[in-house]
Amino acid sequence: MVEVEKITIPELTGEETRNLYLYLPQSYYEQPDRHYPVLYMFDGHNVFFDSDATYGKSWGMKEYMDSSQTQMIIAAVECNHSPDHGRLREYAPYTFREKSFGSVRGLGKVTMNWLTHTLKPQIDSRFRTLPGREHTFIAGSSMGGLMSLYALIACNEIFSGAAALSPSIWTAPGRLENLIRRTPLQPDTVLYMDYGEKELPYRADMRAQFSSLTSLLLEKEVLLTARIIPGGEHCEACWEKQIPIFMRVLEKA
Repeated sequence: MVEVEKITIPELTGEETRNLYLYLPQSYYEQPDRHYPVLYMFDGHNVFFDSDATYGKSWGMKEYMDSSQTQMIIAAVECNHSPDHGRLREYAPYTFREKSFGSVRGLGKVTMNWLTHTLKPQIDSRFRTLPGREHTFIAGSSMGGLMSLYALIACNEIFSGAAALSPSIWTAPGRLENLIRRTPLQPDTVLYMDYGEKELPYRADMRAQFSSLTSLLLEKEVLLTARIIPGGEHCEACWEKQIPIFMRVLEKA
């Protein structure tokens, strides 16, 4: 079952409301003494329903969760749809400049501070969660994939696993590498990260950046699953196909 609630993020958009999508497995209602791990996801409007998705195609997470009987709660927050690069700002850990956008002020640290210090405590207090790090995961794609990678490293005391699909590492590859180098990571840290074959040519140095980042993560002994998806593209339909793979990775975290 997916419940949809209206929430605000005062630190980012004041009193403007956005949707919080909450997936609860059927057993949640049938087994009142059971507690559940939680997966936090970015771009919540694209996660469950085609009718809400930006391009009319969602990830179809509900169908996967129901059919696989995965026993996990999902909390997926809608992004900022402001035309002045609201989503880019909220999902950028660092300020960056790109000729198509100009300068984008990175508010990703503010976003993660809200998610870890406001949203997570609320979810843990309202629902029967397993609140510990070993049962707390985060996932997203594109800029949401970048944020998932950033969250796993910067908030490693909170998240034990992440899925970063097509992460926009091009916004700050050097700063990400520096963050990974200087951050102590717990030995059970799990990461799934991928790119589609057809999206790699979008930027001339994407393959080199991906290779450099994965090498550094392996040096830090992250339990890494890294893939180049044959024929893969930068779209929800492709990311949907990866759900069974990255979910198996996270479930073993």
